[in-house]
Amino acid sequence: MHDKSSSLRNSLPMDPLSEVLQDFRMTGVRYGRFEMVQPWGIHFPEQPLARFHFVGSGPCWLHTEAGGWMELAEGDIVLLPKGIPHELAGAPESPCKPVDYSQMDSFGGIVYCLTETGDGQATTLFCGSMSLEAHAFHPLLDLMPQVIRGCEVMARDPVIAALLEAMSQEVGQSQLGGATVLARLADLLVARVIRCWVNGACEAARGWLAAIRDPQIGRALAAVHRDPGEDWTVETLARVAGLSRSSFAEKFASVVGEGPGRYVARWRMRIAGEWLSRDHMSVAEAAQRLGYESEASFSRAFKRLVGSPPGLWRRNGSAAGAETFGRSVM
Repeated sequence: MHDKSSSLRNSLPMDPLSEVLQDFRMTGVRYGRFEMVQPWGIHFPEQPLARFHFVGSGPCWLHTEAGGWMELAEGDIVLLPKGIPHELAGAPESPCKPVDYSQMDSFGGIVYCLTETGDGQATTLFCGSMSLEAHAFHPLLDLMPQVIRGCEVMARDPVIAALLEAMSQEVGQSQLGGATVLARLADLLVARVIRCWVNGACEAARGWLAAIRDPQIGRALAAVHRDPGEDWTVETLARVAGLSRSSFAEKFASVVGEGPGRYVARWRMRIAGEWLSRDHMSVAEAAQRLGYESEASFSRAFKRLVGSPPGLWRRNGSAAGAETFGRSVM
């Protein structure tokens, strides 16, 4: 393949983290508006998609296995990037029913509404479910906590408070076109919450987060993420980073925790795993797009790093390989 490292180096942003964050696009979005009255409780099962919850008004508590019960305030938002099972309730220990979108009114195909009536205190919730389009096992997604609370990152981004206020008004007013406005606001809000968490986490970061913020190693990582099918070698990545071959190899291994060649190979397999299981791409096309000379060489590399042949992965899904990829966090 042609060496494009010089042009890539010139076109990469000064902040490589911004390059990598561009991977995070929200797709498959589904929104729900819940009008609940005490006593109420909803169980949300585990899913591969991320969830977020915004409390428009009224009492609300969040329960997770790891964190127990957490009280949420009006105007609060929580993001669960890994889709862990959890409950929302009007009070701790309230009985929780499984969420059932089939029993909810649908508006426009992606927005659902559930309204309960009664004499108890009311709570208005706005909930979203989405795929963070970042390759299923992106190292940044691996490093996120199970729960990110909006109020804990607002100090780093005053726009978050303004977005929450705008969402609160839309939820309360039920105006024509409100579902569309809420969808757009939610997309922007989740993106900014993720960015704020990253910036805060990077202050004392180690491993992959520290590497992507390094002005030299970060440029190399961003280049690999931008064009995984490029014929990356230690020499070409060193030129992107602006270092000698030996200095780059030593620094990369020290900061990232493994050599650049292995990082590139494993990142390619992460992407290939998603293409095969989610998009049902053929093994031959995945091999070609990732720069392998033949389907056979790609298949050997995939099996060596993932533990199963790509054809089997494509047919049976990624449950077994997810554990393999999860153990390889940078």
